[in-house]
This record gives sequence, structure tokens and C-alpha cells, in this order.
Amino acid sequence: MNAKDIEVLLDITKDFSLEETLSFLAKQYPKEVVFSTSFGQEDQVITDFIAKNNIDITIFTLDTGRLFQETYDVFHRTLKKYKKQIEVYFPEAAAVENLLKQKGPNSFYESVENRKECCFIRKVVPLRKALAGNKVWITGLRAEQSENRHDLNLFEYDGNFEIIKFNPLLKWTLQEVEDYLKENNVPQNALHKQGFVSIGCAPCTRAILPDEDIRAGRWWWESSHKECGLHSAKKE
Repeated sequence: MNAKDIEVLLDITKDFSLEETLSFLAKQYPKEVVFSTSFGQEDQVITDFIAKNNIDITIFTLDTGRLFQETYDVFHRTLKKYKKQIEVYFPEAAAVENLLKQKGPNSFYESVENRKECCFIRKVVPLRKALAGNKVWITGLRAEQSENRHDLNLFEYDGNFEIIKFNPLLKWTLQEVEDYLKENNVPQNALHKQGFVSIGCAPCTRAILPDEDIRAGRWWWESSHKECGLHSAKKE
């Protein structure tokens, strides 16, 4: 995969709808297209498109072991509504056990390095397992979510995981996402009504204030760029 391949995909799909692009990818790369969901609002939009149109794309999620109960609730409701299997990937038990033995359960509050170590064990390693052997990774990233995501393209090559990344909602606004969810009666995380916009692990997520950035509630004790390693441009 190189820059020319990405340009070809962008050209072929430039006039396609979201549904048409998803269907094209599923046919172009049969059984090699996966969508990662954390059951956030953007992810629920994409799940709805895939499920109700019966597109042959595997949906998977990462269970870090520290998710909100509300996340498990919307996971369950999503399964019930769409009757589509969602693959689940967990961190390696030995790595989690060793982390807690050496540093305790809340080491991520102590430094950015410790937090990234926890994210790596609980999210990055399982993601690598989920993406292995596939050609296209579909995400729910939007440009307005953070300054780190402003320069993303609809299609790009992710050198960290060596896979094509497709960001179908890149140009959507939060209002467009919320309108779609409401109009299509898509299950949502109950925390969204409590000021939680971006929802990750329970210890690392808080509600945001009306004038705060969308990502302000993630790792709020840090002043870093607040990414966990799933969507970084370089290898960890």
C-alpha cells in the first residue's frame, strides 16, 4: 500500500455515499475490512449503516476491563437491536496482572508515561491483534474532535498498524451525528446526556463543561495531546 493506492481509493469513492463506500470496501477487500467501535456516538452511526444495510464488515470492540457500566449497557442494547455479532478483544491477563502488581491500579494518574503504558497494555496491544491480517480499518474519527485530527483524510495509510484507515465521518459535525442518531433511533450511551462527549475508561473520563473542548474530559489531569496510541502516526 502506498500513496497512489490511497489516491485511487479517494478518486473511486469521491461521489459515493457513506453506504456505497462501505459496500465498495467490503467487496473490494472481502473479509478484510474491520470497524472498531467503542460505542460512542460516531461509532453508533457507523454501526447503524453497516448493520441495517447488511454490509459484510466485521465489527469489533476493545474491552479494557475498566469501562463504564453504561458502555456495557449500550453494547448490549446494540446487540439486541441489530442482531449482528461484535467481536471482543481483551488485554493480555499477564500484562495487566504485572502492571497492577508493580505499580498498583491507578498508576496512570502519576505520569503521562504511566498512562500511556496502561493504554498500550489495555488498548494498543489488543487492537494490533484485532487488525492483524486485515486491509482496511474503519474508524469514527471526526476532524473537530481534536486539533490532532484536523489534518486527517478520508483514506490514509496508518504506518503504526500498517493498514488502510477509512474515516467516513471525518467532516461530520457533532450536531449531524446527534441528528442522525435521533432520527434513526440508534442506541446511545446514557452518559452522553450527562455531559460526557468522548467516553473511554471510567477512571480516565469525566463530563465536560459547556465551554470546554470535546476531548477535555479524557485524561483531564494531563496537558498533553491526549491520544492513547490507537491513532498516532508513529509506532509505539
